[in-house]
Amino acid sequence: MLDALKDELLSQVNAASDLAALEEVRVTALGKKGRITGFMKELGGLSPDERRERGQQLNALKDEIATAIDARKADLARAHLEARLAAERIDVTLPTRPETEGRIHPISQTIDEMVAIFAEMGFSVAEGPDVEDDFHNFTALNFPPGHPARDMHDTFYLPDAGDKKMLLRTHTSPVQVRTMLNKKPPIRIIAPGRTYRSDYDMTHTPMFHQIEGLVIDEATNMGHLKGCLIEFCRAFFDVDDLPLRFRPSFFPFTEPSAEVDIGCSRKGGELKLGNYGDWLEILGCGMVHPNVLEACGIDSTKYQGFAFGMGIERVAMLKYGIPDLRTFFEADLRWLKHYGFVPLDVPSMAQGLTR
Repeated sequence: MLDALKDELLSQVNAASDLAALEEVRVTALGKKGRITGFMKELGGLSPDERRERGQQLNALKDEIATAIDARKADLARAHLEARLAAERIDVTLPTRPETEGRIHPISQTIDEMVAIFAEMGFSVAEGPDVEDDFHNFTALNFPPGHPARDMHDTFYLPDAGDKKMLLRTHTSPVQVRTMLNKKPPIRIIAPGRTYRSDYDMTHTPMFHQIEGLVIDEATNMGHLKGCLIEFCRAFFDVDDLPLRFRPSFFPFTEPSAEVDIGCSRKGGELKLGNYGDWLEILGCGMVHPNVLEACGIDSTKYQGFAFGMGIERVAMLKYGIPDLRTFFEADLRWLKHYGFVPLDVPSMAQGLTR
């Protein structure tokens, strides 16, 4: 009788076409009301010798059926996986469809363009942490204790970290400080990166990007600063006769300081860059303040240099006609498809910044 039951159950196990059918076989054979379980319940009415012999036979049958079920389950799971892989197979050798082709974000493109221009001038790229302490972000840059830039309305301060007051950097100038602390002059670096300030409207976002430049040596002067920025702006905006105007200004970390305007026209409500008689402010710059050099361990009687900084989103908006700063961060694929760039068109001064 048990041999016939075994053959019947094994046949059902092998015939199960899917996991649901196999589970039904398992319940029929080994469940609380299963056929083998039913024989187990009858053992109590047998004599001790018969119970021992019958029990061994039932346990052997139970183990054999359970083993067969597990093996069949593994085969069905493997077949299911293979069928799914075959159904979801993607031929990676096929060309992509135009509508699925990715685009380089205008911010990434603009940073690459800037790096390409400044690399031709001998600048290297420096980076630093987004989370800074008060010394690197403010004190070393000659910000006095009561300066408005330290105010909570502008700066994202982090919870108290003991002796150091930590914050999200408000500019990439801390990268300049770290470079001067860890490297001896001559220094020639640019520092692109994310910065953070508490503001949000059409021209301001809580997170934005800046690029700053720093040159420190024994002979650099204001004339070198002007030449560097004139060359950069004309190359970046691709306007050979683009005029620049340097207006006296004030920044704690530079002296003398200047704001830089580029020539433009606003006739008819359209902004056009060039020598048209009007002006648009674009960046700030100046000679590095002696106090900053001394705070970074550089002898201000021997070395001097210049620094400059500009918002990457701002110049990208000007160059590519993007009207609202907030759209840079809204992750709209339609916007990216319109303003984005083909991935393989890497900017270079030899082949051109944009194509």
